[in-house]
Amino acid sequence: MSSTQAVPASANPADVPVRAVFNTLIRPYLVCYVGFLLLITVVGIPLAVIWFCGVGQWWARHYYDKLDCELDSRTLRFRKGILFQVEKTIPLENIQDVTFIEGPILRQFNLSLLRFETAGQSTNANGEMQLIGIIGAHQFRTQILATRDALRRSRDQPKATTADEQLILLRQIAANLDRLVQHLDRKPETETLS
Repeated sequence: MSSTQAVPASANPADVPVRAVFNTLIRPYLVCYVGFLLLITVVGIPLAVIWFCGVGQWWARHYYDKLDCELDSRTLRFRKGILFQVEKTIPLENIQDVTFIEGPILRQFNLSLLRFETAGQSTNANGEMQLIGIIGAHQFRTQILATRDALRRSRDQPKATTADEQLILLRQIAANLDRLVQHLDRKPETETLS
């Protein structure tokens, strides 16, 4: 886990990379969430007892320690998981939307969920593209979208220096062509004198 916090929405998108900070209340939330899922199945009831007796707390602590999310000027990279670690790098230009979800149970734990919708994403990958428990999730969402928009604008705008360089190059070519034409016009005169 990083000690830096997400940059406020008013910050310049060029001030990246930004590392997200995760709320420690994600640990009891995960213990309760998985425990509840175990309890609603008949087969899972014995496992729920083991889960609540310490295995769930161990798992939630290690899951929390593995959470990482970093935004830079071109990509959003996140990592999560214990047994099956998922590390995903999403190019910002592929992000269509970042959905902010905060249900009643999440609010009880002071948590929220960010879900990333990308171009060309399959429905099976949707579960892998969400993060829970980012402190300042609204600001982090705004920062992601602002950085994405700045990247798109920079790619859409023609570069002034490139256009200026092309104009200079075209003028040099025109001057060289003028000299070549003048040289060719003088050449027949020298041939007739010989």
